[in-house]
Amino acid sequence: MIRRSLIWLSILILHAGLVVGQLPQEPTVSPPKLPSQMQPPPDIAPQDVVKITTNLVQVDAVVMKDGKQVTDLTADDFELFEDGKPQAITNFSYISNVANGATTTPVAHAKSKEKIATPVAPAEISPDQARRTVAIMVDDLGMSFSSVSVVRRQLRKYIDEEVSPNDLIAIIRTGGDVGALQQFTNDKRVLTTAVDHIRWNPCSRVGVHVFNPVGAPPVQETAGHGYGYGPCGQAMVDSIQASIHIFDFVLDGMKYLPGRKSMVILSDNLPISTQMAGEVPGEDSDLNIEAVLHKVAEKAIRAAVVIYAADTRGLQYTGPTAADKVDIAGARDTSALSRISIARSTAMFNDRLGSDLLTRKTGGFLNMNSNDFGLKKIMVDQQGYYLIGFRPADDTFNRRHHALKVSVKKPGLTVRTRDGFYGFTDHQERLARLTPDDEINKALISPFSAQNINLRLTSFFVDDPKDGPVVRSLLYLNPHDVTFTEQDGWQVTNLKIKTMVFGDNGKPVAEEERTGTIRFRGGGYQRALREGVTYTLDFPLAVKGPFQIRLAVRDDQTSNIGSAGQFVELPNLSNGRLAISGIVARAVTDPDKPEPIAGGPAVRQFHQGSEVTFAYSIYNGNIRGPASGLTTQIRLFRDGQNVFTGASVPVNLAGQTDPQRLMNVLKFKLSPQLEPGNYICQIIVTDSSDKEKPRTASQWIDFEIVK
Repeated sequence: MIRRSLIWLSILILHAGLVVGQLPQEPTVSPPKLPSQMQPPPDIAPQDVVKITTNLVQVDAVVMKDGKQVTDLTADDFELFEDGKPQAITNFSYISNVANGATTTPVAHAKSKEKIATPVAPAEISPDQARRTVAIMVDDLGMSFSSVSVVRRQLRKYIDEEVSPNDLIAIIRTGGDVGALQQFTNDKRVLTTAVDHIRWNPCSRVGVHVFNPVGAPPVQETAGHGYGYGPCGQAMVDSIQASIHIFDFVLDGMKYLPGRKSMVILSDNLPISTQMAGEVPGEDSDLNIEAVLHKVAEKAIRAAVVIYAADTRGLQYTGPTAADKVDIAGARDTSALSRISIARSTAMFNDRLGSDLLTRKTGGFLNMNSNDFGLKKIMVDQQGYYLIGFRPADDTFNRRHHALKVSVKKPGLTVRTRDGFYGFTDHQERLARLTPDDEINKALISPFSAQNINLRLTSFFVDDPKDGPVVRSLLYLNPHDVTFTEQDGWQVTNLKIKTMVFGDNGKPVAEEERTGTIRFRGGGYQRALREGVTYTLDFPLAVKGPFQIRLAVRDDQTSNIGSAGQFVELPNLSNGRLAISGIVARAVTDPDKPEPIAGGPAVRQFHQGSEVTFAYSIYNGNIRGPASGLTTQIRLFRDGQNVFTGASVPVNLAGQTDPQRLMNVLKFKLSPQLEPGNYICQIIVTDSSDKEKPRTASQWIDFEIVK
């Protein structure tokens, strides 16, 4: 349910009876500005990557030497062929995805001896700031039990070492419900949580082992199903089709993202024929796997997506093992043992032919026989690319496939590009104009915030005694960004507000859509223009775990849209875990100081020298008895560096009526010497009632200091 406050917040922040702040009488400040990191850098401009028009065919290419990109070539160093015929290069440029020559931006991490990790808040980025956009497709429908743990370990390492603040990454499982592409993010908390939720899928078409032991029933028969069917009763070819469907769905969404993108497929098993998939020879199949993969590759080309893949079986021993039921001692020759090795080597080869096809056609590569899956090599490959274009002939647009080849004249260099395209123009491929509902849904699932309407969103969880776990969101709306018209003495604007809560793997778990009217009259309108409008949105959630809150607002008169999103994790409180709710921050009004920034807790912008309160609840604080052993501490960070650490102070228990939900408020004076910019406040609560095993919990909130 959405409740509106015309000027300031006058809401229950954490529980009934607690109200933070009052409406200032005469505000004198303008609505808040966008954070500094939202401004696009001057050195990056949007680029068309794969462009196919009647005047220009333009493709991307990567040139490597000794594992490093070559970035200083000119058009004269290249040769370009269409269907074997040389083409004159008319357009040429090199696009770097690395900001200021650096491959990554250092990010501070907690030292190993620290019990509470240092919070690192990702800066929200605009389309112009995104450097590398990568969809990691974990094909758990085609992955063995033994491969899953290796995948989790390598992805954690990848996130920690390779992902930079300007990268947009999504980790998506083929065996889960994919509801939207909201998982594209630079927030390492979201990515790490996604990795932690990767589990072996009992319906995997591969089974428990990379190689089924000799003498054991085939994977297709282990659940009582006939050959050609997986352990959950689905046809093997249908399981492959399910994996490909998720690839196709993600590509549909990635075409809306700017620039050159990449998809990385992690799988044990993606063949190109039904017999390789375990279908009984001679039986009809509803799916021509190879033909479908060709269509997926063409969609990737049109969406400017390069596909990479890794065989997640890694470097495997293909000979007999102790699990195989083979009488090695009784064998008179080695032919039986050789047949095992040959069969497994053949299976390794066949099971990655589909991945190989997708990578070759789109300009990527397949990593095999390697236990690190080549993720670092893929990120290096994404550091930049050449755009090479030529003027097509009239017969190019015959709707047939045209082969492309790019070569480099200098010796010792390797070049990769897409292997071709189908002869129809981007104009012929263009989708029909999106409806208003389509536009707002697109804004909801995009990893970028739509900025035609300036929104600020603060979301956090609380555990309500009556309703249980609730995600509470405070939304700030800048009235200058919407259109007001006068009706009978009122200033009126009509808005559509749509909110979605996405759970694991992008599945929507809650949704609300509201179309309504905001009305002001007299001085209220002027005050709203100065201070903005704040809404409160509550979403009761029965499921614990990580969630993404996405919200979009559309002005009916202008069709302008604004969107915002935030990551929230609901802990499981039933197991007695010490936990902290989300934090609500607001400035304390001081008549001798500048007025607080409009928008209050929803905006979180504070003047230098302001006094700020941080309010939160502590859950399960007295699980071991009286909560007298609870202490709280505040830490302040900027750019990953600790700039202030407060002393541990006892939690104030006076007047507390609910021992399972203890309220606490900390006041913090922002030093006038703190430079304007973005900061993080971390709250740490410690339960020392058990001296040998103290419990700790932490929560953090980001804010901005302005002059």
